[in-house]
Amino acid sequence: MTLFRVAVVCGGAIALLFAVYATFQLGANQQSEATIDTSDVSALRKGDMKKLIFASQPQNVVTLPFLDENQSIKFFTDYNGKYLLVNFWATWCAPCRKEMPSLNKLQTKFGGDNFKVITIATGHNPIPAIKNFFKKEDITELPILLDPKQDLVKKMSIFGLPSTIILDPNGREIARLRGDAEWADENAFVIIKALIATEHN
Repeated sequence: MTLFRVAVVCGGAIALLFAVYATFQLGANQQSEATIDTSDVSALRKGDMKKLIFASQPQNVVTLPFLDENQSIKFFTDYNGKYLLVNFWATWCAPCRKEMPSLNKLQTKFGGDNFKVITIATGHNPIPAIKNFFKKEDITELPILLDPKQDLVKKMSIFGLPSTIILDPNGREIARLRGDAEWADENAFVIIKALIATEHN
């Protein structure tokens, strides 16, 4: 996969120096082509979003299922039609636990028809332990989703936790961030606002 870094800058009022996927071609089975102007943006990167890496073109995502807390089967396609930020985490992972409140705030601020945050606990993560953690940290806006056998993370080449991917409204991966990040600051907000804006242009 050809990857490049996307940079953002904030100053006073939020400034969007962020070029995103621009062209969606019509027709079944047709891949949309994306162009992003990356000139001079590397010097503009701010905060933890420096670690967010965008694909040069949207990438198809595996179709393996995951589970909700009631053991019902879920797929990424269940969320098609909106940008989806998918965070892979585990209860035993300290950086995962650290960033979870900021993901909750991101969902609170932007969650809706055009954007959603979901968190998938991979490996052995007892539901009572997840619920206790969510209650302690006041995580009220994020679902309990599970990848108990780690099949999903293996197929998606997720190396290390936490890891976060962003899917476009067609269910294709457009960005990935390895490690924890602060998702409740203006650096992250700029990116999410820019993505959502593309749906209305």
